[in-house]
Amino acid sequence: MAEIRGRVLIIAGSDSGGGAGIQADIKTVTMLGGYAATAITAVTAQNTLGVAAVHRVPKGFIRSQIVSVLSDIGADAVKIGALFGPREVETITETLHLAPHAPVIVDPVAAASDGRPLLSKKGLAALIALLIPRASLLTPNADEARLLTGLPTTSLDELRAAGEALLKFGAGAVLMKGGHLTGPTVTDLLMTPAGERRFEGPRIATRHTHGTGCTLASACATGLAQGMALEAAVERGWDYTARAIRAAPGLGAGAGPLGHGWPLEGR
Repeated sequence: MAEIRGRVLIIAGSDSGGGAGIQADIKTVTMLGGYAATAITAVTAQNTLGVAAVHRVPKGFIRSQIVSVLSDIGADAVKIGALFGPREVETITETLHLAPHAPVIVDPVAAASDGRPLLSKKGLAALIALLIPRASLLTPNADEARLLTGLPTTSLDELRAAGEALLKFGAGAVLMKGGHLTGPTVTDLLMTPAGERRFEGPRIATRHTHGTGCTLASACATGLAQGMALEAAVERGWDYTARAIRAAPGLGAGAGPLGHGWPLEGR
């Protein structure tokens, strides 16, 4: 029997195209040796060209999924992805006491990769007030950081200032993702009250980046669930995600999915 280390409860939306959301999360956690359980917040009809439709799951059923998992299987980390309004944020926040020792990783998905808004203004306010203070790690990209803080995020210095603001909101740590900035190098900043660490690498020229944020957040969550220190979990997650981008299978006519199975090469 293969050893499984680290139970991750993923609370997020489903991507019918398989590139992002719950599907990307499950692939990532599994490839890194963890166990993925889920609570689905919405079902989407989408592919590499965009989101055609969204069906939100009732808050009572979201709660039932979370309670069912945590009352039996349990979780060593909770990863939260796409939410759509205050009712989901409130429901999730109310259930986190069922996993009191599990780090909470929040990927504040505010819009789909095609630019379609996902999180309402009231949902954004609830996220700031209720969920960010519970986050052990927050993983916004530049656009999400701008929406959360109201600050400009067009340069690395501005991204850092937004990260400092998010720490003041109560997040334990923030991974400020610089992939949406311009330039030949991608720089992410892991910021905590104790200091900052940079993660840098060459920008990969590809359109196949759908689900990158989901993948990175879930990889970090898996590491934390397995008992890794924060920096080590982010470092492994960063490396896994970069390799998955390079291993993208080239599917679809738009923003294609990553190659989550790259660790299988050579086995």
